[in-house]
Amino acid sequence: MCNLRQPAALYVYLLLILCASQAAAEDPGESEKPAAKKVAVIRLQGDMPESAGPIGLFGDAEASLSDVLGRLKRAGADKEIAAVVLRIRDLGLGRGKLHELRTEIAALRATGKRVVAEFESAAGVDYLAACACDEIMMPESGVVMIPGVRAEVTFYQGLLEKLGIEAEMMQVGDFKGTAEPYTRRSMSPQFRAHYESLLDDVFDQMIEMIAEDRDLTAERVRELIDQGLFSPQDAKAAGLIDHVGYPDELAGRLAASLGSESVELVVNYGKKQVDNDFSGMLGMMKLFEMMMGGKPTQRKSSRKKLAIVHAAGTIVSGKSTIDFLSGQAMGSDTIVKAIQQAEADSSVAAIVLRIDSPGGSSLASDLIWRAVDKCEKPVIASMGDVAASGGYYIAMGCDAIYAEPGTVTGSIGVVGGKLAFDGLMEKVGVTTEVISRGKNSGLLSMSAPFSESERHAFKKNMEEVYRQFVAKAAAGRGVSAAEIEKLAGGRVWTGRQAQQHGLVDKIGTLSDALAAAKLAAGLEADEPIETLRLPRPTNFLDQLLGLDTDVALRIRPASLLGPEVAKVGSQVDQLRQLFGEPAVLIMPYAVEIR
Repeated sequence: MCNLRQPAALYVYLLLILCASQAAAEDPGESEKPAAKKVAVIRLQGDMPESAGPIGLFGDAEASLSDVLGRLKRAGADKEIAAVVLRIRDLGLGRGKLHELRTEIAALRATGKRVVAEFESAAGVDYLAACACDEIMMPESGVVMIPGVRAEVTFYQGLLEKLGIEAEMMQVGDFKGTAEPYTRRSMSPQFRAHYESLLDDVFDQMIEMIAEDRDLTAERVRELIDQGLFSPQDAKAAGLIDHVGYPDELAGRLAASLGSESVELVVNYGKKQVDNDFSGMLGMMKLFEMMMGGKPTQRKSSRKKLAIVHAAGTIVSGKSTIDFLSGQAMGSDTIVKAIQQAEADSSVAAIVLRIDSPGGSSLASDLIWRAVDKCEKPVIASMGDVAASGGYYIAMGCDAIYAEPGTVTGSIGVVGGKLAFDGLMEKVGVTTEVISRGKNSGLLSMSAPFSESERHAFKKNMEEVYRQFVAKAAAGRGVSAAEIEKLAGGRVWTGRQAQQHGLVDKIGTLSDALAAAKLAAGLEADEPIETLRLPRPTNFLDQLLGLDTDVALRIRPASLLGPEVAKVGSQVDQLRQLFGEPAVLIMPYAVEIR
């Protein structure tokens, strides 16, 4: 036996133990297998609203655009993530949000991480989002559709005539075609010409995206678009996708490309987890906490901030509203309060007004413009999918305007009028007797058309609103009213066209606008800052108890009949509200590109 009391013997003994343990570690039979590489899986689906919806009970029903972009950014910075899979399912994005998404995907790829798009079938926006990735994979039973761009405008004059309803509509601006669906059976030459110009640029942008991303010529992309519909095998042969395979084969393909024996798919990477176990007393407490909007927020930080004021939806007077199925409306009271709140906050260095709106009430638009114009802090406009008519109006007071390439903007013009139902009432045996005082007492009456005096008064008011619109646009852009007039008259432009004509300053994303706001506030480009998003989301319990909130929640009866019915019902309700005013600043058409 070794005598461990002798120092030399002790050293030899320890050396033997060390060598034995090292040999065991180097023994291939005892070595552990290398850990599987992690792959983030993020689902891209739906409309991705610009701002978060109501907090609390219904707050996580749909991921916002900022949430999705944040998860992509987090994946790029996460050292444990080796690659990213984007599962694309029926995106409802306009060209503005699409550009934001594609830009963030490009930034993710720039980190050196492989980004793979996986979809079952794809059409339009789904495919354009997938094109921004390194690879595209789909199952053999799917289909790829790139049929181009199509505009359909429905006209109701014939129906209204049969019903005995007279559309009393007026517009200022030859291209302001909002009323044409109610007063004509087809497009006017001016309306058609400008609509064609808008779609031409949208189509050109689509070709450019596909050609650059898939390494094809523009001529070849045009040929493929004219073909329109592809089986997965044909799409691969044409260079539109990379792999035909089922989702369960994706992990093996990723492992091979990453040089790993296996991969760990981190499904719903970065998504906020919601605990839906409400059993027992603790469950009741969790439910109550969710209705209140979650755990108490942290103490207010004094670090410098940039405020992002989300101005989304049709512009109306009063408070903003959110309908669970049919979208949101932007209330002038809510947005003005948000701007004033950001201005009064000493930690806020500058404001970015993020606009996604087709316009609406001229009065409400002007009140928001005034709050922006008189704000003493830098205000930068960032346009999303749409910032037209009233949506452009509220941007005119900003220090600079950023637009996405495919943003629909401009539409400097005014529309107004009413529907006269006297013919319909007569057909169904309903009669109306009128007692009035005042030459123009029937201005907003729905029972009869305008008299000559009423029509003159109504049109004069609209022309004054148009004059103010043009004058404020000229002041905001630093040009003459005559120069703005050449671009006004209701003309609508893509963001790229608007920049060429000087209606916006730069093409860029929300991140670009934030960077510009930082510089405008005198901050260093690399200085760490926080963002403050306004208006603050409301919670379900506050609404249930009738407490005063900045954003009101609504559930219309039409919502119970399904999303499509709810959407139409919401549009009718908003138009009814808007055309109760003498002048309206709203786009001549709704643009939905698929």
